[in-house]
Amino acid sequence: MTNTAPTVDAVRVLTINTHKGFSFLNRRFILPELRDAVRTLSSDVVFLQEVLGTHHRHGERYDNWPDAPHYEFLADTMWPDFAYGRNAVYPDGHHGNALLSKFPILHYENLDVSITGTEERGLLHTILDVPGQLDLHAICVHLGLREGHRREQLRLLCRLLVQLPADEPVIVAGDFNDWRQRADAQLAGCELKEVFVEAHGAPARSFPARFPLLRLDRIYVRNLDIHEPRTLYRRPWSHLSDHAPLAVEVRFQ
Repeated sequence: MTNTAPTVDAVRVLTINTHKGFSFLNRRFILPELRDAVRTLSSDVVFLQEVLGTHHRHGERYDNWPDAPHYEFLADTMWPDFAYGRNAVYPDGHHGNALLSKFPILHYENLDVSITGTEERGLLHTILDVPGQLDLHAICVHLGLREGHRREQLRLLCRLLVQLPADEPVIVAGDFNDWRQRADAQLAGCELKEVFVEAHGAPARSFPARFPLLRLDRIYVRNLDIHEPRTLYRRPWSHLSDHAPLAVEVRFQ
């Protein structure tokens, strides 16, 4: 079927580690408040990390626990398409990465980049049908806590990127846990540019959300122009996760 929708020239992007729906230090379950805040931004594509698919014990404990998986609850009626990549599985449930999209998701695949004997990690690769544009590749990332593991996971990310068509636009976003700022040098060979580095000379401070000091979260792009990246560190965002969300508008070349 031919897509007759008007050409889309720009996409508003948001990435956030949802901290499994809990506030900093797990003091309160705040997923409904997080959904309300995310809806105010009218983002076109939302990258989510540490989002719960299900958790039976929490579901019995909290009165406002949604019946749907958290990514479906967050998508609600604003993001008709969504994809989930289950990474960590345990007796009470599972969590992983998710992507919410206002554009049709043509294909998605969750790539396991876990290092044996450590925490489970994945790269959720989705292909979006943006009217009037080449396929948009959106890759949601949550990397490990150890530098050696991150280095190997970034190598696997680069292996994925070199397999994509060279002219198609790419967004890679999420929680890189890259507090030593080593990722840029490794990803330079994949022709990715980080939006805050391009605009401000350094990645954004995003952790902890209330007093951001560490530069853990990133948004990288390829074949896209960058417009006004920003860190959402003021209320209500500072109380809705342990990571501050990052937002940017990207424009097609």
